[in-house]
Amino acid sequence: MKLSDLPSVDELLRDPRLGAAPHGLAVEAARTVLDRARDEIRAGREPGELAELVEREIAAAHAFRLRRAVNATGVIAHTNLGRAPLPDRALERVADVGRGYSNLEYDLEAGARGSRQDHVAAILSRLTGAEAALVVNNNAAAVLLALAALAEGREVLVSRGELIEIGDGFRIPDVLTRSGARLVEVGTTNRTRAADYERAAGPETAVLLRVHQSNFRVVGFTEHPTLAELADVASGRQLVLVDDLGSGALVPLGDEPQARESLAVGAALVCFSGDKLLGGPQAGIVVGRTDLVERLRRHPLQRALRADKLTLAALEGTLTLYLDPERARREIPVLRMLAESAEAVRLRAERLASSVGGEVEETVARMGGGALPLAELQSYACAVEEELAGPLRLGEPPVIGVVRDGRLLLDVRTVSDPDVDVLAAAVLSARA
Repeated sequence: MKLSDLPSVDELLRDPRLGAAPHGLAVEAARTVLDRARDEIRAGREPGELAELVEREIAAAHAFRLRRAVNATGVIAHTNLGRAPLPDRALERVADVGRGYSNLEYDLEAGARGSRQDHVAAILSRLTGAEAALVVNNNAAAVLLALAALAEGREVLVSRGELIEIGDGFRIPDVLTRSGARLVEVGTTNRTRAADYERAAGPETAVLLRVHQSNFRVVGFTEHPTLAELADVASGRQLVLVDDLGSGALVPLGDEPQARESLAVGAALVCFSGDKLLGGPQAGIVVGRTDLVERLRRHPLQRALRADKLTLAALEGTLTLYLDPERARREIPVLRMLAESAEAVRLRAERLASSVGGEVEETVARMGGGALPLAELQSYACAVEEELAGPLRLGEPPVIGVVRDGRLLLDVRTVSDPDVDVLAAAVLSARA
């Protein structure tokens, strides 16, 4: 084909296959295809069947970019794969609230404007023992808001061993600086004592911040004050003790701290995530003293950081499951995957392997999401050809596994029973 053989946009769009497409989108797609065709011809290549290429361009424009994927990595709260899958109850609440209007900021009893924060405050208080609660869009925002409302222009004391980096390169010192507070480092990376906070506290100090080392542990020659010791320092100096828990467990899970425990020993405010160990949607939760939560609620940043109605609906649906801890462990996927026996995982791997002709291999699963960094969960994977990694990743639904030692491991601790059949079909299709 020569450049002079290319049709005009109008001529190309007369093809019957393109008649049903929205005109504006079809014109844009045709122009894109013709531009590419010119480049192909100049490079000495045939551009292909143009109407078919326009069809593909239109289909690509309609295709969803955010897609459901099968997580066969064995990392339960995989940050890149959306962290916690939501429980059915949360999804039901999202569908119910999202399909129409809601009382998001309307007080049904008073018949007047209400607060979106009221919908989950009561249950958060019940579950954590807090006087009050507030929800924003993630835990970094919760910490940012707390420091901005309580320490802007003043000092915040933080141990050097807690100046951590969280996901995607965000660092606690950067978050603190953006709040308008001034960072004062105390102690050393491996050893910090309550006396270090005592010596550093001065007339400009407003907050004592403890940051849980969610995604790493320092071992060996170490020392850290207990939260109760920090509470004594804060009380004696009339400072606000803010405890950033990060992952946010509401039931006992390894060595992860719980908000109820932090508040019980003297933390004034506790911040944690909604989408990691809690197993709900992305959210930042702040619980604690009424007067302090109210200061956060009234700060201008709160409006910019607040959660939307769908997040609140999903969070409420998840939190209500925790009213019955045993039900929570059964119905919240993150908790269920953490607690599932290795034998049940092995049987699922054998089922997949028999369907696709793979081999069962023992492996290790992890929590992920910056939680329980030392925890290793016995798990089992179905090992298939390494060459399937790309086709599976680009399939429908996308399947993400782990390439190791020349094979693709499909760890089924993070694959539900119904999804085993989906995964098997995907493997067979990728081989075709």
